[in-house]
Amino acid sequence: RLTALAARWKRFGYRRLHVMLQREEIHINHKRTYRLYKDAGLALKRRNKQKKYEKRGMPDRACPEFNSRWSMDFVCDRTRYGGHIRIMTLIDEATRQCLALEVDSSITGRKVASVLNRVALFRGLPKEILTDNGSEFTGNALNAWGHDHGVEHIFTDPGCPTQNGYIESFNGKLRDECLNQNWFSSLSEAKDIIEEWRLEYNKLRPHSSLGNLTPEEYALKISGDY
Repeated sequence: RLTALAARWKRFGYRRLHVMLQREEIHINHKRTYRLYKDAGLALKRRNKQKKYEKRGMPDRACPEFNSRWSMDFVCDRTRYGGHIRIMTLIDEATRQCLALEVDSSITGRKVASVLNRVALFRGLPKEILTDNGSEFTGNALNAWGHDHGVEHIFTDPGCPTQNGYIESFNGKLRDECLNQNWFSSLSEAKDIIEEWRLEYNKLRPHSSLGNLTPEEYALKISGDY
């Protein structure tokens, strides 16, 4: 079963696979999981970091409640035939839930505002949003959206992505576990696969930072309904 899970979740290490086994009522010691993991040749290749960055920029602020702060960014990829894919990523920092992965060949500031309105229909509005200084975020469309809805818009300092650490971490997971694992034949196929990954990320993927709960389980926990 460990081998099957590793084949399904190719970028999961033994700790997260151990949690997945426990969720299936397979209760073994984590040391045994590690031994089986090593014996089966499932260990991930280490990726050496080229640079070390010191923590800098604005200090972290606690976001203990739903909709305290949403973070947004963009990730790019290509189809197998060279078509451009742009992905707007949107998460709730408190619960780590991915609220939207908008996939298109290009995304304007007006499209960003449209996605926020769509999410707000089922989620409500955040107190603030955090973004970098990309043109989609600094334009009139998003400025007007924030003003009309009473949402504070916070910008990171130019060249300081570490100030938006939650979304950068999420983007890395999206790249490692989804984009690098698939070869999209078309934009339509990319939309389907990426949305499927988003749902699995929220519902199935355990997070060590959330006590090995999934984002949806953690959201229920802090809301008092878990």
